[in-house]
Amino acid sequence: MNSREITTQISKAANSLNVKKWDYGASFSNDFSVQVDKGDAKQLKASQKQVLTIRVWNESNLVGITTTSDISKSGIKKALNQANIASDFGNKNECTEFSPLAKDPIKVEEVKKRNPVGIKKLLTLLREAEVKLIKSHESIKSVPYNGLSESFFERVYANSDGAFRSYTKSQATLYLYARAEEEDKKPRSSGSVKLGYGVDDIDIEKCVEEASNKTLSHLNYLPIKTDKYLICFSPESFLTIINAFSSMFNARSILDGISLSKKNSIGEKLSTEALNIYDDGLHEKNISSSPFDGEGTPTKRICLINKGKIQNFIHSESTARIFKTNPTGHAGLGSKVSVSPDWIVVEKSTGNYNLKTSLDHSKYEGEFVYIEELNAIHAGVRASQGSFSLPFDGWLYKNGSKISIESATVAGDIKYLLKNIVNIESNQEVTPSGISPHIWVDELSITGDA
Repeated sequence: MNSREITTQISKAANSLNVKKWDYGASFSNDFSVQVDKGDAKQLKASQKQVLTIRVWNESNLVGITTTSDISKSGIKKALNQANIASDFGNKNECTEFSPLAKDPIKVEEVKKRNPVGIKKLLTLLREAEVKLIKSHESIKSVPYNGLSESFFERVYANSDGAFRSYTKSQATLYLYARAEEEDKKPRSSGSVKLGYGVDDIDIEKCVEEASNKTLSHLNYLPIKTDKYLICFSPESFLTIINAFSSMFNARSILDGISLSKKNSIGEKLSTEALNIYDDGLHEKNISSSPFDGEGTPTKRICLINKGKIQNFIHSESTARIFKTNPTGHAGLGSKVSVSPDWIVVEKSTGNYNLKTSLDHSKYEGEFVYIEELNAIHAGVRASQGSFSLPFDGWLYKNGSKISIESATVAGDIKYLLKNIVNIESNQEVTPSGISPHIWVDELSITGDA
């Protein structure tokens, strides 16, 4: 059955079971992926998935939810009945309704249809990429983490109030993570990730080149002295830290008491006035963009920080109702709906601010630490407290030269970090998780081995 037929079958089953209020989300996908190990196929996977999540409201307006992969007529009716039974045990403290925006128009990006290239071609391309990466330098001995995948999927949302929306999309991903070894030295690793709507959109040569250059740049390393340093965050590392503390903008986290923000934090100054942060799930560079969320609310660009002040929170239907505002298109689908950001865009706000514009990562010859990539995010971030202590890959720049840092962690407080931004470079860079310029922060603590 296609998505329209599934909606019709749910409606018929609901009538026969005397269920008056329901909604569902569905995901259908065909996925292909390969991994290699020195030319040999390490893992080959092809899968077809179909997942249907159905919610039912009973007469007391309590919600029951069930998930099934059986989309036959009997399977749909059974799932609907199970959700109806589960509604008797719904959470009385968590009232969920349909999104008031579930019928609003959505913006579906027109993307040229990609066709699967198949496992055989994926394997051939990844083998060739691995060989090129190993041959790029005698010190690169292996590519222990690698993968090439393509996915073709459809997402659907519909409810008993007449809302219906769906979209289809494809996505391909290549990642190469090389390992370099030299005598009497510790192995060093780094890598690159590339996304596209299809395999043919991915610049494999560029991915190989980036993985090689980044790995080799860490070969000559030294320990760093524990101290406070001027820090330059790469776009990727700054987006990592913002996403790690996205609970500051998350209405669900605020209600659950696990956010640094409060219900009345709108307008609070969080950083330098030169900083703007948006969540822009529909950005043209976002390969993974979705035109609507789990509740059918349209995705849109929303300003989180405007000139250093918190301007908006991200909401589901239920949190928006509590905050007396509109849902923002960031909800999952469940009895207690989760809320999460889509795609972060960091910008320098317009105006003349007291920034040290001489700080340019490509020209500055003074001493600073460049943080390329942050690691161990789940272990090193205390989002509800605002603190972080994270290992990182990066370099110490001094007198125009750079030395890879052997092993170190950067630690601090997110509010201190944001308020001590001393420069925001003009050029933005696209990463797999968003867009950001290089961000400079003064006086952050680095713990090293020296």
